[in-house]
Amino acid sequence: MTRAALITGISGGIGAALGAAFKAAGYRVIGTGRKPAGGDICDAFVEADLNRIAGDDAALDVFAKAVRNALDGAELTVLINNAAAQILAPVDGLTMDAWRRTMNVNLTAPFRLVQTFLPELEAARGCVINIGSVHAQATKPEFAAYATSKAALHGLTRALAVDLGARVRVTCLAPAAIATPMLMAGFEGREAAFQELEACHPLNRIGAPEEAAQAAVFLASPAAAFATGTTFYLDGGVLSRLHDPV
Repeated sequence: MTRAALITGISGGIGAALGAAFKAAGYRVIGTGRKPAGGDICDAFVEADLNRIAGDDAALDVFAKAVRNALDGAELTVLINNAAAQILAPVDGLTMDAWRRTMNVNLTAPFRLVQTFLPELEAARGCVINIGSVHAQATKPEFAAYATSKAALHGLTRALAVDLGARVRVTCLAPAAIATPMLMAGFEGREAAFQELEACHPLNRIGAPEEAAQAAVFLASPAAAFATGTTFYLDGGVLSRLHDPV
């Protein structure tokens, strides 16, 4: 039977790389997002507003039905919770709407999707891959909502792995800076700042979306069959470096 992967946030830089990598690995890829994916990165696209799905049972039911139709007989073996909201603001300027949206998209919706598709994932002896972040471990100013949501997602990974045991494996992939189109656009005309970002990583570069995607393909594969509840940091060594003043 054909294997299928459900990937949220398929239209983003990492999402597109995930779609291409899982298609190349032989999966039927169901992509989701608020806008259609470009190119040939998924076999079927299902529109989804994760902020709404987090708290609206009817919207979740409609979404789940659409995904099951899009499987077209394939076996759902991988759920990748990749979509994320990153709203930056200082603590005294962070609105409750921004806080709730971040938690809904980054934490609550992933949990609800695991609950919803658990029967399919269990039947396939499949796995969940949560896309975390180095911000769960070390962060920067104005990342309070995002860092908190990712730290909670790492914790959810461990809790789900314990609860689900051998039924469904659950892992977390936590990248550092990745050269997505959005990130690169933010450094346009700021070459010195980009070089400083690269130099923060002991490998003296940032990661490529394809590297994150290939790591996810590995975590979903039989080669990682003994991995559950763990977080794989794809961070170029940045979390190992102590930044002291000279």
